[in-house]
Amino acid sequence: MSEVYAARRTRLRDYCNAGGSAAALVSRPANVRYLAGAAPPGAVLLLGRTEEQDLLVCAGPAADRPTPERPDEALRVHTLPGADGGDPAVAAARLAEGQRADSLAVEEHHLTVARHRALGSAAPRLRLAALGSAVEQLRVVKDEEEISCLRIGAEIADQALGELLESILVGRTERHLALELERRLVDHGADGPAFPTSVATGPNSGRPGHRPTDRRVEEGDFLSVCLGATYRGYRCEIGRTFVIGTAPADWQIELYDLVFAAQRAGRESLVPGAACRDVDHAARQVLDSAGYTEGLTLLTGHGVGLEIDEDPQLSPAAMGKLDACVPVTVEPGVHLPGRGGVRIDDTLVVRPEADGGPELLTITTKELLAL
Repeated sequence: MSEVYAARRTRLRDYCNAGGSAAALVSRPANVRYLAGAAPPGAVLLLGRTEEQDLLVCAGPAADRPTPERPDEALRVHTLPGADGGDPAVAAARLAEGQRADSLAVEEHHLTVARHRALGSAAPRLRLAALGSAVEQLRVVKDEEEISCLRIGAEIADQALGELLESILVGRTERHLALELERRLVDHGADGPAFPTSVATGPNSGRPGHRPTDRRVEEGDFLSVCLGATYRGYRCEIGRTFVIGTAPADWQIELYDLVFAAQRAGRESLVPGAACRDVDHAARQVLDSAGYTEGLTLLTGHGVGLEIDEDPQLSPAAMGKLDACVPVTVEPGVHLPGRGGVRIDDTLVVRPEADGGPELLTITTKELLAL
């Protein structure tokens, strides 16, 4: 992986040089991990004018982390002295000044105002410039190693969800089921959940971002579940809706079939070169045409990777087009106040038609099961 990290840093260095910056300070944790591997909490990356000047600046020894993952072994590590270590970002600014850099591009969207001021005070001869979202844009297209991590995470999430569906659900609370799913994720090899697991029953079902409550599962309920696994830092997402009981009601079948059609339309639109807003439109128009314009979510899906919500955004106002090897979610849903609703959520990788089209990572059945 050292060559991969080095190549990523080289691309960022080229971007900084083109923008007139001699060095860059990367402080956002996901961006540090992308460029330097698994680093200690609070570590920052100082990108110098040459590869030899690159430094991972840490408040404490990198080897102290209780994890098998480590930073890029080819990257020099600078550990701050003292018990508390100080602020690695401030130390990195001083180091950049010591490397005779005249400018330092920083992630202003991550730094607080106070921290930005501290950088200027610590290295007054440095001109602070904006790095913007340069690293986030590099992260959009994944390599096959990253996609492999997402694929394994999806397998773990599928396995945890499948085992839950084989257990007795009636009478158990949303909160209990969510905790059990998160335990199963870890049991099957996940670093942990990719985000707080959502389990919603009855009138809560289909509500995006629902926080589990003490409501108990009842016969005839819709049960909607949204969970994800983190594997080697990469996060995937899956959401399914089921019916509790022997047979769903007619309105449940109708609503489920509608959301399924919307989700399928979105999935089928995932081709390289497709406009992000067109993917959203493909799914949204199915629901709009059935009269569910009100209460729809702001977006149909989003990118995933080292964070659960990355670019690109699949929304009506989204700019840009999809590239191959970009993993995204497609997650339309409808919630009917007081009755419940349906959400269906998959993680897929954009692939060209010659490679079989979009690759579905989350494969738990989307058939409307009565549990």
